[in-house]
Amino acid sequence: MKADEKFTYETWPAAPEKQTLDGKNKFLGFWLFLGGETVLFATLFATYLALKDRVPNSDHYLAKDLFEIPLVFVMTMLLLTSSLTSVYAMYHMKNFNFKKMQLWLGITVLLGLAFLGFEVYEFNHYVHEYHHTFTSSAFGTAFYTLVGFHGAHVAFGLAWIITLMVRNAKRGLDLYTAPKFYVASLYWHFIDVVWVFIFTVVYLMGMVG
Repeated sequence: MKADEKFTYETWPAAPEKQTLDGKNKFLGFWLFLGGETVLFATLFATYLALKDRVPNSDHYLAKDLFEIPLVFVMTMLLLTSSLTSVYAMYHMKNFNFKKMQLWLGITVLLGLAFLGFEVYEFNHYVHEYHHTFTSSAFGTAFYTLVGFHGAHVAFGLAWIITLMVRNAKRGLDLYTAPKFYVASLYWHFIDVVWVFIFTVVYLMGMVG
């Protein structure tokens, strides 16, 4: 099939993201990229676990003194819900419904922006209320590096999705654009999964010491 071939609902293939060589290459490149990202996050997690109790003296706050689980739980629900909405978007992509795909991607973006807003608030709260900064302790450096690096990935994912939505608003769906949307959706799932590990390792484990 040609990437720019015109389709209708009846002729749209079941797996449009894998119908062309270009689409298959995008998948290969994405999985290679994901492997590198996984190693990088694993390194950051290991560094955090090694440094989470390293503070200069007893006057510095530890994780159990800082974290507010209700706020982080809301952030987690926002990001997990955004993963679900991206699934709905890909469902409509596979059913050749461009408008509904754009709608659900837009909702995904809004949820992601809300998550980032809460994260900025969280960091600001720690800095001003507890003087917990990037340079205040090894714990602070490890925490802001890991969680901030994930936040940067969320911001990148949002920029990626928004760019695809805007650039292809008039073109619609074809075998050239479908792999782009699908790979962006997979990336979004990846950063959601990483957050689940952050929520568990950093926040929940931090609260129990």
